[in-house]
Amino acid sequence: MKFLLLLFFVCFGLISNHAFSQKNAPKVVVGIVVDQMCYDYLYRFYPQFGKDGFKRLMDKGTHFRNVTYNYVPTYTGPGHASIYTGTTPSDHGIVANEWHYRPFGREVNCVEDTTVSTVGSNSSFGKCSPAFLRSNTITDQLKLTYPGSKVIGISIKDRSAILPAGHLSDGSYWYDYATGNFITSTFYRKELPNWVSRFNAQNLVSKYVNQPWNLLKDSTSYTYIKQDNSPYEGLVGGKTSPVFPYDFSKVAASDQFTLFTIMPAANTFLTDFAIRALSEEQLGKHANTDFLTISYSTPDIAGHAFGPYSLEMEDMYFRLDQELARLFQTMDKEVGKGQYVVFLTADHAVVPVPQFLKDHQLPGGYLFLKNKMDSLRAACVAKFGKDYLNTIENDNVYLTNDVLGTDKESQVISFFRTEITKWTEVKRVYTKEELLSKTDENWQQMVASGYDRERSGELIFILQPGYLPKTSDTPGSHKGTSHGSAFNYDTHVPVLFYGKDILPQEVFTAYEIVDIAATLVHILDVQRPNTATGKPMLELFKKK
Repeated sequence: MKFLLLLFFVCFGLISNHAFSQKNAPKVVVGIVVDQMCYDYLYRFYPQFGKDGFKRLMDKGTHFRNVTYNYVPTYTGPGHASIYTGTTPSDHGIVANEWHYRPFGREVNCVEDTTVSTVGSNSSFGKCSPAFLRSNTITDQLKLTYPGSKVIGISIKDRSAILPAGHLSDGSYWYDYATGNFITSTFYRKELPNWVSRFNAQNLVSKYVNQPWNLLKDSTSYTYIKQDNSPYEGLVGGKTSPVFPYDFSKVAASDQFTLFTIMPAANTFLTDFAIRALSEEQLGKHANTDFLTISYSTPDIAGHAFGPYSLEMEDMYFRLDQELARLFQTMDKEVGKGQYVVFLTADHAVVPVPQFLKDHQLPGGYLFLKNKMDSLRAACVAKFGKDYLNTIENDNVYLTNDVLGTDKESQVISFFRTEITKWTEVKRVYTKEELLSKTDENWQQMVASGYDRERSGELIFILQPGYLPKTSDTPGSHKGTSHGSAFNYDTHVPVLFYGKDILPQEVFTAYEIVDIAATLVHILDVQRPNTATGKPMLELFKKK
Protein backbone atom coordinates (compact mmCIF):
# COMPACT_ATOMS: atom_id res chain seq x y z
CA MET A 1 0.00 0.00 0.00
CA LYS A 2 2.83 2.35 0.90
CA PHE A 3 4.54 1.49 -2.40
CA LEU A 4 1.39 2.28 -4.40
CA LEU A 5 0.95 5.56 -2.54
CA LEU A 6 4.53 6.58 -3.23
CA LEU A 7 4.18 5.52 -6.88
CA PHE A 8 1.13 7.74 -7.16
CA PHE A 9 2.98 10.73 -5.77
CA VAL A 10 6.01 10.12 -7.98
CA CYS A 11 3.85 9.90 -11.09
CA PHE A 12 1.77 12.85 -10.02
CA GLY A 13 4.96 14.76 -9.34
CA LEU A 14 6.24 14.14 -12.86
CA ILE A 15 3.04 15.65 -14.21
CA SER A 16 2.75 18.49 -11.78
CA ASN A 17 6.26 19.77 -11.13
CA HIS A 18 5.90 22.40 -13.80
CA ALA A 19 2.23 23.04 -13.11
CA PHE A 20 2.67 24.15 -9.50
CA SER A 21 5.39 26.54 -8.41
CA GLN A 22 6.34 28.32 -5.23
CA LYS A 23 6.62 32.08 -5.33
CA ASN A 24 9.95 32.74 -3.62
CA ALA A 25 10.68 29.67 -1.54
CA PRO A 26 14.13 28.41 -0.53
CA LYS A 27 15.67 25.45 -2.33
CA VAL A 28 15.94 23.51 0.92
CA VAL A 29 14.59 23.82 4.45
CA VAL A 30 16.64 22.11 7.14
CA GLY A 31 14.91 21.56 10.47
CA ILE A 32 17.34 20.90 13.32
CA VAL A 33 16.18 19.67 16.71
CA VAL A 34 18.76 19.45 19.49
CA ASP A 35 17.38 16.95 21.95
CA GLN A 36 17.25 18.34 25.52
CA MET A 37 18.73 21.77 24.72
CA CYS A 38 18.15 24.41 27.39
CA TYR A 39 17.59 27.96 26.18
CA ASP A 40 20.43 29.36 28.29
CA TYR A 41 23.03 27.09 26.66
CA LEU A 42 23.14 29.66 23.85
CA TYR A 43 24.49 32.25 26.26
CA ARG A 44 26.39 30.12 28.76
CA PHE A 45 28.53 28.66 25.98
CA TYR A 46 28.46 31.59 23.56
CA PRO A 47 32.02 32.87 24.31
CA GLN A 48 33.52 29.56 23.18
CA PHE A 49 31.37 29.05 20.09
CA GLY A 50 32.96 29.57 16.69
CA LYS A 51 31.57 32.11 14.26
CA ASP A 52 29.85 29.64 11.92
CA GLY A 53 27.76 27.41 14.16
CA PHE A 54 25.34 28.63 16.82
CA LYS A 55 26.69 32.17 16.42
CA ARG A 56 25.75 32.23 12.74
CA LEU A 57 22.14 31.51 13.71
CA MET A 58 22.14 33.93 16.65
CA ASP A 59 23.95 36.85 15.03
CA LYS A 60 22.82 36.56 11.42
CA GLY A 61 19.37 35.07 11.81
CA THR A 62 16.12 35.75 13.64
CA HIS A 63 16.31 34.67 17.24
CA PHE A 64 12.95 34.07 18.96
CA ARG A 65 13.90 34.37 22.61
CA ASN A 66 10.57 33.71 24.29
CA VAL A 67 9.26 30.38 22.96
CA THR A 68 7.85 27.73 25.27
CA TYR A 69 6.05 24.41 25.13
CA ASN A 70 2.33 24.79 25.84
CA TYR A 71 1.61 21.29 27.10
CA VAL A 72 2.92 18.42 29.19
CA PRO A 73 4.54 15.96 29.02
CA THR A 74 7.72 17.49 27.61
CA TYR A 75 9.31 14.38 26.13
CA THR A 76 11.11 13.66 22.86
CA GLY A 77 8.24 12.02 20.96
CA PRO A 78 5.61 14.67 21.74
CA GLY A 79 8.16 17.44 21.17
CA HIS A 80 9.12 16.36 17.67
CA ALA A 81 5.49 15.71 16.76
CA SER A 82 4.38 19.12 18.03
CA ILE A 83 7.15 21.01 16.23
CA TYR A 84 6.25 19.47 12.90
CA THR A 85 2.44 19.16 13.16
CA GLY A 86 1.89 22.57 14.73
CA THR A 87 -0.40 21.18 17.40
CA THR A 88 -0.32 19.42 20.78
CA PRO A 89 -0.57 15.75 21.82
CA SER A 90 -4.32 16.11 22.39
CA ASP A 91 -4.56 16.36 18.59
CA HIS A 92 -1.56 14.50 17.17
CA GLY A 93 -1.80 11.63 19.66
CA ILE A 94 1.89 11.25 20.61
CA VAL A 95 1.33 11.58 24.36
CA ALA A 96 4.77 10.31 25.46
CA ASN A 97 7.78 8.37 24.25
CA GLU A 98 6.05 5.23 25.53
CA TRP A 99 2.63 4.78 27.06
CA HIS A 100 0.37 2.05 28.37
CA TYR A 101 -1.71 1.04 25.36
CA ARG A 102 -4.95 -0.64 26.40
CA PRO A 103 -5.63 -2.43 23.08
CA PHE A 104 -2.30 -4.27 23.47
CA GLY A 105 -2.37 -4.49 27.27
CA ARG A 106 1.24 -3.28 27.45
CA GLU A 107 3.57 -0.35 26.97
CA VAL A 108 4.22 0.77 23.40
CA ASN A 109 6.88 2.93 21.80
CA CYS A 110 5.38 6.00 20.13
CA VAL A 111 6.67 4.85 16.72
CA GLU A 112 6.28 1.12 17.24
CA ASP A 113 4.69 -0.77 14.37
CA THR A 114 4.47 -4.56 14.58
CA THR A 115 3.21 -4.77 10.99
CA VAL A 116 6.52 -3.67 9.45
CA SER A 117 10.03 -5.11 9.38
CA THR A 118 13.54 -3.73 9.72
CA VAL A 119 15.35 -2.78 6.52
CA GLY A 120 19.14 -2.81 6.69
CA SER A 121 19.54 -5.17 9.65
CA ASN A 122 18.23 -8.39 11.14
CA SER A 123 17.46 -6.60 14.41
CA SER A 124 14.03 -5.54 15.67
CA PHE A 125 15.03 -1.87 16.03
CA GLY A 126 13.50 -1.05 12.66
CA LYS A 127 9.95 -2.18 13.41
CA CYS A 128 8.76 1.42 13.40
CA SER A 129 6.60 3.87 11.47
CA PRO A 130 4.48 7.00 12.07
CA ALA A 131 1.35 4.83 12.51
CA PHE A 132 0.52 6.31 15.93
CA LEU A 133 0.79 9.90 14.61
CA ARG A 134 -2.77 11.16 14.04
CA SER A 135 -1.94 14.47 12.34
CA ASN A 136 -0.22 15.60 9.16
CA THR A 137 3.19 17.20 9.53
CA ILE A 138 4.40 20.28 7.70
CA THR A 139 6.58 17.86 5.70
CA ASP A 140 3.49 15.85 4.75
CA GLN A 141 1.86 19.07 3.63
CA LEU A 142 4.89 19.89 1.48
CA LYS A 143 4.60 16.49 -0.23
CA LEU A 144 0.86 16.90 -0.73
CA THR A 145 1.24 20.32 -2.31
CA TYR A 146 4.43 19.70 -4.27
CA PRO A 147 4.83 15.92 -4.81
CA GLY A 148 8.18 16.45 -6.53
CA SER A 149 9.69 17.84 -3.32
CA LYS A 150 11.85 15.42 -1.40
CA VAL A 151 11.63 14.90 2.38
CA ILE A 152 14.38 13.07 4.31
CA GLY A 153 14.48 12.53 8.09
CA ILE A 154 17.52 11.37 10.09
CA SER A 155 18.41 10.88 13.74
CA ILE A 156 19.98 8.47 16.19
CA LYS A 157 16.56 7.91 17.82
CA ASP A 158 13.82 6.23 15.81
CA ARG A 159 11.07 8.63 16.89
CA SER A 160 13.22 11.65 16.10
CA ALA A 161 13.78 10.50 12.51
CA ILE A 162 10.23 9.29 11.91
CA LEU A 163 7.88 11.89 13.36
CA PRO A 164 9.42 15.03 11.77
CA ALA A 165 9.49 13.56 8.25
CA GLY A 166 5.87 12.45 8.54
CA HIS A 167 3.82 9.83 6.73
CA LEU A 168 5.00 10.71 3.22
CA SER A 169 8.73 10.76 3.89
CA ASP A 170 11.00 9.81 1.00
CA GLY A 171 13.36 8.27 3.54
CA SER A 172 13.57 8.18 7.33
CA TYR A 173 16.70 6.64 8.82
CA TRP A 174 17.72 5.95 12.41
CA TYR A 175 20.42 4.15 14.36
CA ASP A 176 20.51 0.39 14.81
CA TYR A 177 21.92 -0.41 18.25
CA ALA A 178 22.70 -3.95 17.08
CA THR A 179 25.01 -3.03 14.19
CA GLY A 180 25.92 0.65 14.46
CA ASN A 181 24.34 1.27 11.05
CA PHE A 182 21.50 3.43 9.81
CA ILE A 183 18.31 1.50 9.16
CA THR A 184 14.71 2.10 8.08
CA SER A 185 11.56 -0.02 7.86
CA THR A 186 9.36 -1.59 5.22
CA PHE A 187 6.87 1.20 5.83
CA TYR A 188 9.19 3.32 3.65
CA ARG A 189 10.98 0.88 1.33
CA LYS A 190 12.03 -2.72 0.82
CA GLU A 191 15.77 -2.08 0.59
CA LEU A 192 18.18 0.61 1.72
CA PRO A 193 19.22 3.03 -1.02
CA ASN A 194 22.67 2.21 -2.37
CA TRP A 195 24.14 5.35 -0.87
CA VAL A 196 22.98 4.40 2.65
CA SER A 197 24.45 0.92 2.24
CA ARG A 198 27.74 2.43 1.09
CA PHE A 199 27.73 4.79 4.07
CA ASN A 200 27.11 1.90 6.45
CA ALA A 201 29.91 -0.09 4.85
CA GLN A 202 32.44 2.45 6.14
CA ASN A 203 31.92 1.12 9.70
CA LEU A 204 32.35 4.62 11.08
CA VAL A 205 30.98 3.81 14.52
CA SER A 206 33.72 1.26 15.14
CA LYS A 207 36.28 3.90 14.22
CA TYR A 208 34.71 6.70 16.26
CA VAL A 209 34.07 4.64 19.40
CA ASN A 210 37.73 3.71 19.63
CA GLN A 211 38.74 7.37 19.85
CA PRO A 212 38.52 8.49 23.52
CA TRP A 213 36.34 11.46 24.37
CA ASN A 214 38.71 14.10 25.71
CA LEU A 215 38.17 17.82 26.18
CA LEU A 216 38.10 19.71 22.89
CA LYS A 217 39.68 22.90 24.21
CA ASP A 218 42.25 23.97 26.76
CA SER A 219 41.00 23.52 30.32
CA THR A 220 40.90 27.30 30.88
CA SER A 221 38.07 27.52 28.33
CA TYR A 222 35.65 25.60 30.56
CA THR A 223 33.42 27.02 33.29
CA TYR A 224 32.85 23.61 34.89
CA ILE A 225 36.45 22.35 34.78
CA LYS A 226 36.61 22.11 38.60
CA GLN A 227 33.34 20.16 38.74
CA ASP A 228 34.41 17.20 36.61
CA ASN A 229 34.16 14.67 39.42
CA SER A 230 30.62 15.60 40.39
CA PRO A 231 28.52 13.58 42.86
CA TYR A 232 25.43 14.39 40.78
CA GLU A 233 26.53 12.58 37.61
CA GLY A 234 25.80 9.02 36.63
CA LEU A 235 28.49 6.48 35.78
CA VAL A 236 28.69 5.08 32.25
CA GLY A 237 30.74 2.41 30.54
CA GLY A 238 31.93 0.77 33.74
CA LYS A 239 33.72 3.89 34.98
CA THR A 240 34.18 4.31 38.71
CA SER A 241 34.07 8.11 38.56
CA PRO A 242 32.42 10.51 36.09
CA VAL A 243 35.59 12.17 34.82
CA PHE A 244 37.38 12.68 31.52
CA PRO A 245 38.52 10.96 29.42
CA TYR A 246 35.76 8.58 28.34
CA ASP A 247 37.40 5.64 26.63
CA PHE A 248 35.05 2.86 25.52
CA SER A 249 37.58 1.05 23.32
CA LYS A 250 38.13 -1.64 25.95
CA VAL A 251 34.49 -2.40 26.78
CA ALA A 252 32.73 -5.43 25.33
CA ALA A 253 31.97 -5.07 21.65
CA SER A 254 28.30 -5.75 22.38
CA ASP A 255 28.17 -2.63 24.56
CA GLN A 256 30.11 -0.31 22.27
CA PHE A 257 27.26 0.42 19.88
CA THR A 258 25.13 1.66 22.79
CA LEU A 259 27.87 3.59 24.59
CA PHE A 260 28.78 5.29 21.34
CA THR A 261 25.50 7.22 21.40
CA ILE A 262 26.53 9.10 24.56
CA MET A 263 29.70 10.42 22.89
CA PRO A 264 29.89 13.68 20.90
CA ALA A 265 31.24 11.53 18.07
CA ALA A 266 27.64 10.38 17.54
CA ASN A 267 26.81 13.99 16.55
CA THR A 268 29.72 13.86 14.11
CA PHE A 269 28.39 10.57 12.74
CA LEU A 270 24.92 12.08 12.24
CA THR A 271 26.37 15.16 10.54
CA ASP A 272 28.38 12.88 8.23
CA PHE A 273 25.12 11.17 7.29
CA ALA A 274 23.25 14.47 6.84
CA ILE A 275 25.90 15.78 4.46
CA ARG A 276 25.83 12.53 2.51
CA ALA A 277 22.01 12.68 2.32
CA LEU A 278 22.16 16.26 1.09
CA SER A 279 24.37 15.20 -1.81
CA GLU A 280 23.02 11.76 -2.65
CA GLU A 281 19.35 12.76 -2.48
CA GLN A 282 20.09 15.87 -4.55
CA LEU A 283 18.39 18.10 -2.01
CA GLY A 284 18.00 21.59 -3.37
CA LYS A 285 18.20 20.39 -6.98
CA HIS A 286 14.47 19.84 -7.53
CA ALA A 287 11.83 22.19 -8.94
CA ASN A 288 10.30 22.76 -5.50
CA THR A 289 11.64 23.03 -1.98
CA ASP A 290 13.16 19.94 -0.39
CA PHE A 291 13.14 19.33 3.37
CA LEU A 292 15.80 17.68 5.54
CA THR A 293 14.98 16.99 9.19
CA ILE A 294 17.91 16.37 11.54
CA SER A 295 17.62 15.57 15.23
CA TYR A 296 20.73 15.40 17.38
CA SER A 297 19.85 12.82 20.05
CA THR A 298 23.18 12.56 21.86
CA PRO A 299 22.84 15.76 23.92
CA ASP A 300 19.80 14.14 25.54
CA ILE A 301 21.38 10.72 26.01
CA ALA A 302 24.39 12.32 27.71
CA GLY A 303 22.29 14.97 29.43
CA HIS A 304 20.32 12.37 31.36
CA ALA A 305 23.55 10.99 32.81
CA PHE A 306 25.44 14.20 33.51
CA GLY A 307 22.92 17.02 33.95
CA PRO A 308 22.97 20.57 32.56
CA TYR A 309 25.70 21.95 34.84
CA SER A 310 28.42 19.49 33.93
CA LEU A 311 31.76 19.61 32.16
CA GLU A 312 30.56 16.86 29.84
CA MET A 313 27.64 18.90 28.54
CA GLU A 314 29.81 21.99 28.16
CA ASP A 315 32.22 20.05 25.95
CA MET A 316 29.28 18.41 24.14
CA TYR A 317 28.01 21.79 22.97
CA PHE A 318 31.46 23.09 22.01
CA ARG A 319 31.73 20.08 19.72
CA LEU A 320 28.15 20.29 18.45
CA ASP A 321 28.87 23.88 17.46
CA GLN A 322 31.61 22.60 15.14
CA GLU A 323 29.23 20.09 13.58
CA LEU A 324 26.68 22.80 12.84
CA ALA A 325 29.40 24.92 11.27
CA ARG A 326 30.45 21.99 9.07
CA LEU A 327 26.85 21.42 8.00
CA PHE A 328 26.22 25.09 7.21
CA GLN A 329 29.47 25.45 5.27
CA THR A 330 28.55 22.40 3.19
CA MET A 331 25.14 23.87 2.45
CA ASP A 332 26.71 27.17 1.42
CA LYS A 333 28.73 25.24 -1.13
CA GLU A 334 26.22 22.61 -2.27
CA VAL A 335 22.96 24.60 -2.16
CA GLY A 336 24.22 28.17 -2.26
CA LYS A 337 24.40 31.00 0.26
CA GLY A 338 21.02 32.60 0.71
CA GLN A 339 19.26 29.74 -1.05
CA TYR A 340 18.19 27.71 1.98
CA VAL A 341 16.48 28.16 5.35
CA VAL A 342 17.55 26.54 8.60
CA PHE A 343 15.61 26.53 11.82
CA LEU A 344 16.92 25.14 15.10
CA THR A 345 14.98 24.34 18.25
CA ALA A 346 14.70 21.68 20.97
CA ASP A 347 12.10 19.05 21.79
CA HIS A 348 12.33 19.99 25.50
CA ALA A 349 14.94 21.21 27.96
CA VAL A 350 15.78 19.62 31.34
CA VAL A 351 15.56 20.06 35.11
CA PRO A 352 18.81 20.43 37.05
CA VAL A 353 19.66 17.28 39.01
CA PRO A 354 17.14 17.38 41.88
CA GLN A 355 19.75 16.32 44.43
CA PHE A 356 21.88 19.26 43.30
CA LEU A 357 18.89 21.54 43.87
CA LYS A 358 18.29 20.11 47.35
CA ASP A 359 21.93 20.45 48.33
CA HIS A 360 21.89 24.09 47.24
CA GLN A 361 18.71 24.89 49.18
CA LEU A 362 16.60 25.17 46.04
CA PRO A 363 13.17 23.54 45.59
CA GLY A 364 13.47 19.99 44.33
CA GLY A 365 13.34 16.33 45.19
CA TYR A 366 12.02 12.93 44.17
CA LEU A 367 8.82 10.95 44.15
CA PHE A 368 9.57 7.25 44.59
CA LEU A 369 6.85 5.48 42.68
CA LYS A 370 7.13 1.93 43.98
CA ASN A 371 6.34 2.91 47.57
CA LYS A 372 3.55 5.22 46.43
CA MET A 373 1.98 2.58 44.22
CA ASP A 374 2.18 -0.06 46.94
CA SER A 375 0.42 2.28 49.37
CA LEU A 376 -2.20 3.22 46.78
CA ARG A 377 -2.93 -0.42 46.00
CA ALA A 378 -3.29 -1.26 49.69
CA ALA A 379 -5.62 1.70 50.24
CA CYS A 380 -7.71 0.65 47.24
CA VAL A 381 -8.08 -2.90 48.57
CA ALA A 382 -9.05 -1.56 52.00
CA LYS A 383 -11.67 0.70 50.43
CA PHE A 384 -13.12 -1.50 47.67
CA GLY A 385 -11.91 -4.99 48.48
CA LYS A 386 -9.92 -5.14 45.26
CA ASP A 387 -6.86 -3.55 43.63
CA TYR A 388 -8.02 -1.40 40.70
CA LEU A 389 -4.62 0.19 39.93
CA ASN A 390 -3.17 -1.08 36.67
CA THR A 391 -0.03 1.07 36.46
CA ILE A 392 1.35 4.58 36.77
CA GLU A 393 3.34 5.73 33.78
CA ASN A 394 4.47 9.26 32.83
CA ASP A 395 2.46 10.55 35.83
CA ASN A 396 -0.64 8.95 34.27
CA VAL A 397 -2.73 6.69 36.50
CA TYR A 398 -4.28 3.77 34.58
CA LEU A 399 -7.10 1.74 36.15
CA THR A 400 -7.63 -1.97 35.56
CA ASN A 401 -9.90 -2.91 32.67
CA ASP A 402 -12.46 -4.61 34.90
CA VAL A 403 -13.50 -1.34 36.54
CA LEU A 404 -13.53 0.82 33.42
CA GLY A 405 -17.03 1.56 32.18
CA THR A 406 -18.69 0.34 35.37
CA ASP A 407 -20.63 2.30 37.98
CA LYS A 408 -17.66 1.96 40.31
CA GLU A 409 -15.20 3.68 37.94
CA SER A 410 -16.03 7.22 39.06
CA GLN A 411 -15.77 6.18 42.73
CA VAL A 412 -12.31 4.70 42.19
CA ILE A 413 -11.14 7.75 40.27
CA SER A 414 -12.38 10.06 43.01
CA PHE A 415 -10.72 7.94 45.67
CA PHE A 416 -7.39 7.84 43.84
CA ARG A 417 -7.57 11.59 43.32
CA THR A 418 -8.01 12.14 47.05
CA GLU A 419 -5.16 9.79 47.93
CA ILE A 420 -2.68 11.20 45.39
CA THR A 421 -3.48 14.75 46.45
CA LYS A 422 -2.02 13.81 49.87
CA TRP A 423 1.39 13.13 48.32
CA THR A 424 3.51 16.16 49.25
CA GLU A 425 5.57 15.78 46.06
CA VAL A 426 2.46 16.38 43.92
CA LYS A 427 1.30 19.84 42.86
CA ARG A 428 -1.96 19.02 41.04
CA VAL A 429 -4.11 15.98 40.22
CA TYR A 430 -6.67 15.99 37.38
CA THR A 431 -9.30 13.46 36.38
CA LYS A 432 -10.09 12.71 32.77
CA GLU A 433 -13.41 14.55 33.13
CA GLU A 434 -11.60 17.67 34.31
CA LEU A 435 -9.16 17.45 31.40
CA LEU A 436 -12.01 17.36 28.91
CA SER A 437 -13.62 20.51 30.36
CA LYS A 438 -12.69 24.13 29.73
CA THR A 439 -10.46 25.84 32.24
CA ASP A 440 -8.63 29.09 32.85
CA GLU A 441 -6.01 27.44 35.06
CA ASN A 442 -2.64 27.33 33.31
CA TRP A 443 -1.47 23.97 34.70
CA GLN A 444 -4.72 22.20 33.91
CA GLN A 445 -4.73 23.54 30.37
CA MET A 446 -1.17 22.35 29.80
CA VAL A 447 -2.07 18.87 31.02
CA ALA A 448 -5.28 18.89 28.95
CA SER A 449 -3.28 19.79 25.84
CA GLY A 450 -1.22 16.64 26.40
CA TYR A 451 -4.24 14.40 27.10
CA ASP A 452 -5.68 11.77 24.77
CA ARG A 453 -8.77 9.81 25.81
CA GLU A 454 -7.51 6.50 24.38
CA ARG A 455 -3.83 6.73 25.31
CA SER A 456 -3.71 8.69 28.57
CA GLY A 457 -4.64 7.53 32.06
CA GLU A 458 -7.83 8.09 34.05
CA LEU A 459 -5.93 10.60 36.18
CA ILE A 460 -2.82 12.68 35.53
CA PHE A 461 -0.77 14.42 38.20
CA ILE A 462 2.04 16.94 38.00
CA LEU A 463 4.86 17.10 40.51
CA GLN A 464 6.12 20.09 42.42
CA PRO A 465 8.81 22.20 40.71
CA GLY A 466 12.23 20.58 40.75
CA TYR A 467 10.89 17.08 41.42
CA LEU A 468 11.40 13.91 39.36
CA PRO A 469 9.65 10.54 39.57
CA LYS A 470 11.94 7.58 40.31
CA THR A 471 11.10 3.92 40.72
CA SER A 472 12.73 3.54 44.14
CA ASP A 473 15.21 5.22 46.47
CA THR A 474 18.65 3.81 45.66
CA PRO A 475 22.09 5.50 45.66
CA GLY A 476 21.99 5.76 41.87
CA SER A 477 18.54 7.36 41.84
CA HIS A 478 19.97 10.66 43.09
CA LYS A 479 22.30 11.01 40.10
CA GLY A 480 21.48 12.28 36.63
CA THR A 481 18.28 13.97 35.59
CA SER A 482 15.29 14.00 33.26
CA HIS A 483 12.43 16.14 31.95
CA GLY A 484 8.71 16.01 31.23
CA SER A 485 7.25 18.76 33.42
CA ALA A 486 5.21 21.91 32.79
CA PHE A 487 7.86 24.17 34.28
CA ASN A 488 10.15 26.59 32.48
CA TYR A 489 13.30 24.54 32.96
CA ASP A 490 11.64 21.98 30.64
CA THR A 491 9.50 24.20 28.42
CA HIS A 492 11.69 27.21 27.49
CA VAL A 493 13.72 26.31 24.39
CA PRO A 494 15.75 28.06 21.66
CA VAL A 495 14.12 28.89 18.34
CA LEU A 496 16.33 30.36 15.61
CA PHE A 497 15.75 30.85 11.88
CA TYR A 498 18.50 31.63 9.40
CA GLY A 499 18.83 31.90 5.65
CA LYS A 500 16.94 33.14 2.61
CA ASP A 501 15.19 36.48 3.19
CA ILE A 502 15.59 36.22 6.98
CA LEU A 503 16.80 39.33 8.80
CA PRO A 504 19.19 39.38 11.77
CA GLN A 505 17.02 40.33 14.75
CA GLU A 506 16.02 39.34 18.26
CA VAL A 507 12.31 38.84 18.94
CA PHE A 508 10.85 38.87 22.45
CA THR A 509 7.21 38.23 21.51
CA ALA A 510 5.81 35.25 23.40
CA TYR A 511 5.34 32.27 21.06
CA GLU A 512 4.60 28.59 21.52
CA ILE A 513 6.35 25.60 19.98
CA VAL A 514 3.31 24.87 17.77
CA ASP A 515 3.92 28.19 16.01
CA ILE A 516 6.96 26.87 14.14
CA ALA A 517 4.93 24.76 11.70
CA ALA A 518 2.45 27.60 11.19
CA THR A 519 5.40 29.80 10.23
CA LEU A 520 6.86 27.25 7.83
CA VAL A 521 3.52 27.24 5.99
CA HIS A 522 4.35 30.70 4.65
CA ILE A 523 7.96 29.87 3.83
CA LEU A 524 6.92 26.82 1.83
CA ASP A 525 3.68 28.21 0.32
CA VAL A 526 1.57 25.30 1.50
CA GLN A 527 -1.73 24.70 3.28
CA ARG A 528 -1.69 24.54 7.07
CA PRO A 529 -1.32 20.93 8.30
CA ASN A 530 -4.73 19.44 9.07
CA THR A 531 -4.80 19.89 12.87
CA ALA A 532 -2.33 22.77 13.24
CA THR A 533 -3.34 25.26 15.93
CA GLY A 534 -0.27 27.51 15.95
CA LYS A 535 0.07 31.00 14.55
CA PRO A 536 2.76 32.45 12.26
CA MET A 537 5.75 34.16 13.89
CA LEU A 538 5.18 37.37 11.98
CA GLU A 539 8.48 39.09 12.72
CA LEU A 540 10.23 36.52 10.54
CA PHE A 541 8.60 38.01 7.44
CA LYS A 542 9.90 41.54 7.88
CA LYS A 543 11.46 42.99 4.77
CA LYS A 544 14.69 44.97 4.69
